[in-house]
Amino acid sequence: MRAMILAAGRGERMRPLTNNTPKPLLLAAGKSLIARTIEQLVAANFTEIVINHAYLGEQIEATLGDGSQFGATIIYSAEGENGLETAGGIIHALPLLGNEPFLVVNGDIATDFPFETLQKQPVDLAHLVLVPNPEHHLSGDFHIHSNQMLSSEGKNRFTFSGIGIYSPDFFKNAPKNSTQLAPLLRAAMLENRVKGQFFDGFWFDIGTPERLQILENRLAPTLV
Repeated sequence: MRAMILAAGRGERMRPLTNNTPKPLLLAAGKSLIARTIEQLVAANFTEIVINHAYLGEQIEATLGDGSQFGATIIYSAEGENGLETAGGIIHALPLLGNEPFLVVNGDIATDFPFETLQKQPVDLAHLVLVPNPEHHLSGDFHIHSNQMLSSEGKNRFTFSGIGIYSPDFFKNAPKNSTQLAPLLRAAMLENRVKGQFFDGFWFDIGTPERLQILENRLAPTLV
């Protein structure tokens, strides 16, 4: 199974740290956010990786190269300076992702999720990993029904982790321009074609400089 890391965001909330550095290359405990994700994917036997980029994307290519330093093969999907939003970026990269379901991971999260468990995960149109709601998103995103089906309605909703498996068919009728992922997911949920699972291990959304510092503080003791 191939994997894609979404790395095209401008990181507006991370300024001034992202004025001259793309968000995925920001460091936590001496290692870039995207390098940590790549290492986790390779350890889980995801060695064919597509990375999209936009703002300052040439720095990402120059730093990561062809992936050989990680034991991976990395192919880049350049989107220009402005990017194509989440779904738009995936659609743009579809020719690089093959005809089978593929894994997509947000480039601005830190987690100890066992990615290897997704290698043989059955998928219709999409399979998402949900996590407990963080303080900055207490309303959550999706509800998990007893049959693992997801919906956007429900009393107990959890947060989409930014980790999911998608069939290429999921994007078949989507517009080929700048498009967000959430509306496509909600439409597929209405047809009962999106399943999911709950993960209550370590997961962290690195959306602000303050959260990056929290991650730094958490990881620093592991370096001693």
